[in-house]
Parts: sequence; C-alpha cells; structure tokens
Amino acid sequence: MVDEVCTRKDQPEARFLIGTGKVDELAERVKQQEASLVLFNHRLSPIQERNLGRAIGTAVLDRTTLILDIFAQRAQSHEGKLQVELAQLRHLSTRLIRGWTHLERQRGGIGMRGPGETQLETDRRLVADRIRMLKSRLNRVERHRALGRSARSGQDQSNTPPLVAFVGYTNAGKSTLFNRITDAEVFAKDQLFATLDPTVRKIDGIRGSAVLASDTVGFIEHLPHELIAAFRATLEETLSASLVLHVVDASDPALDVHQQTVDEVLEQIGASDLPRLKVFNKIDLVDRAPVVVRDDLGIPTQVWVSAQTGDGLQALLDAIEERVSEGRICRWVELPAPLQKLRSQLFDLGAIVDEQVTENGSSRLQVDLARRDARELSRLGGRDGSWVDQHLLKC
Repeated sequence: MVDEVCTRKDQPEARFLIGTGKVDELAERVKQQEASLVLFNHRLSPIQERNLGRAIGTAVLDRTTLILDIFAQRAQSHEGKLQVELAQLRHLSTRLIRGWTHLERQRGGIGMRGPGETQLETDRRLVADRIRMLKSRLNRVERHRALGRSARSGQDQSNTPPLVAFVGYTNAGKSTLFNRITDAEVFAKDQLFATLDPTVRKIDGIRGSAVLASDTVGFIEHLPHELIAAFRATLEETLSASLVLHVVDASDPALDVHQQTVDEVLEQIGASDLPRLKVFNKIDLVDRAPVVVRDDLGIPTQVWVSAQTGDGLQALLDAIEERVSEGRICRWVELPAPLQKLRSQLFDLGAIVDEQVTENGSSRLQVDLARRDARELSRLGGRDGSWVDQHLLKC
C-alpha cells in the first residue's frame, strides 16, 4: 500500500459511494503515487465500481472482490477451489460486461449464441450454466458431509470420537494452535485466510479414547454472503462438533468486535447453541500469564494460552478433556479375577492409577477415567458391561 484515504459519510452517494470532493482527491493521489489499483474497504455496487474507475482513472476493487481474490490464491483442495470459484462467479455475475466467453470451453458449439442474442446475454448464460454445474458438484459434497454427520448421531454416535471444532477470526492463530496440540502440519502464517481447507486430526495429550480436532476457515467482519453460501458445507461441519473452540487473538485491539463477528457467523450456520470454550491466544504479546477461567459450576469457559511459546497448552488440553468427557470417575473399585479383559481395556485407556491384588485373586484398582469412556465400556454387554454399569456409572 502506497497511500491511504479515510472519509466518513452518513449517507452514501448512489453514484460514487463517497463525495465528489473525495473522488477528485483520490484521482490526484493516484497520479502522484502512480498507483495502478485502488481498494475500497466497503462493498461497491457494479455502477459505483465502474463510475469510480472512470473518474479516478485506474482499476477499482471493493472489499468483497479483494477477499474473494485472496481466497482464490489460498485454496488448495479440489473442494476449496470449487467453493471459491462459485463465490467469485456469484459476485462477478452482477458485474458482467464482456470477456467471459472463455467459459464456452465448458460446452460444445451446438445451442450456443443464436440470432438476436447479444454478447452480454451469452456471457450471462455461460456464467449461469457454470454456476449450476458448480452447485451440483458442491451439493454432492454437502450430501457426503451430511451422511458423515448422520453417522455420528443416534446409535452410531457411540462409536465416534468427539470432535472439537476450531473457529475464530482470521489470523487469530487457530492453525498454529491446531498444529501444537495435534500431529498436523497445517499451513500457518501471519496472513489473512491462511487456512481454507478443513483438516481433522487426533488431539495429542488427551487421556482415554481419541478426541478429534477440526481446523476451519477464519471468519472476518462483514464476510461476503457469497462466501458464506459457497463454504456452507464446510462451515456446517462445525454442527457435528462436541465442543466449539473459539480462538481469540488476545493482542488484537478490536477483539470485542471480532468475537461478535464469530458469534454472528456461528448463528448463521446454526451452531450458536453448541458448547463453547473460548481460547485467548498470543498472551506472549500482552504479557499475560496462562490461566483457566471457570463458571459458577466449575466448568472451564476460558483458557489463556500462547500457541507460539506453548504456555498454557497443558491447561487447554485438560480443559478440552474435561468439557468433552462429561466429567471424570475417580475412585477405588474391586475388579473380580474373571474380568481380566475389562482390566486390560482399562489399562489401554490409561484409566488405572494404582493396582493392588487381593488374597482372593481380584484386583483392587484406583481408576481415573472419563465418564464418556465408562459409558462406552458399559455397552460391551455381558459381565464386563454389567460390572461397569454397577460399579462405575451408578455409584
């Protein structure tokens, strides 16, 4: 960026959005700086964008177009590229003038431009056809995701590890934190929308059965509607989460506004009522000690950490475990000698803290395991399941 112009206007003008005086000032600045592009941190109508370009004498992009361009550069997976292209076409279809006939390669020559059909009409039809094709492909992706979510509900839910969904404003440090507590190597960089393609990995350091984490695209204030619509299938993966991990940049002066933005997007996709744990990241930049904040019931609601230095990460893992495990069972129990298979399973879960063998061959165990894991063991049925139900779950 070579220069910046700020203005405040209570009522935007239909022709330029800004006043004519500011337009003249912009044109003069462009000449002085020899700028080749002017960016507006606001959504422009097609007419405003065209009028500004003519008046200023250089290319003009609005906020939405810029965000879409950044998304296009960041998308890596096939699904991500489809989503970005759909969002771009939806946005740019309102700005069609000419230059879209390259899309004609998607179809044969029969049934194309006929007598009396203008170039603009042809372009709009080609774009509309492309949009329909992209929506059809993404609908298949959405159906596939819906089947996956269905498998996690009802009877199938008992066999599915809990999912922790990472959400937050863009550049809050979600991917760095995600990499820290999983074995993933998600691209993490100090830039907008470094992550577009969702990644699911097992969280390291959680006792008992596996807990999964999902990294998602970062949110931004006034996120273009085209992007929310195109990425809806991806964003709705959050709906299947057992816990939403809302990552906040503790050093951001606008953190309150950014938290509200995340809340609004979660509400739009129907995830506002899911259990949530707020993680204030980058405490190394604000000289803040790691801490866990609990509500009146003793449930962790906030954790202050630094993904960069690792401070507070163990407390975060403990808080995640506490929130998804539905509490822990900590007590001494006596396990009869015939139930050695169950004893082995408790060891596999890391649930046995201490063990004493009695004279009659039974085992006196000090157990510490998640109630969720105990419930899974009770579903084994037979003597093992009955013993778990009687001595662990109903005590």
